[in-house]
Amino acid sequence: MGASTPKQVAKAQRKAARKVRQEKKNAELKALEKNGYRESGNQDNYPQNLMDAERKAAASKPATPASTSGQ
Repeated sequence: MGASTPKQVAKAQRKAARKVRQEKKNAELKALEKNGYRESGNQDNYPQNLMDAERKAAASKPATPASTSGQ
């Protein structure tokens, strides 16, 4: 198989970036669903339901330790 052309390399990079974005989006949606948000559920309280799920998801994430640089 021959060397890749710059066009092929660029296409592969775009495809890899698209895959990363899709995986991130799916992980975020899964976290929201785990915390009570239902995309196809009752939409009467849509913004509030989403904000509640985001708040729960943020609260369930482990806290990141403070930077210890300079010590």
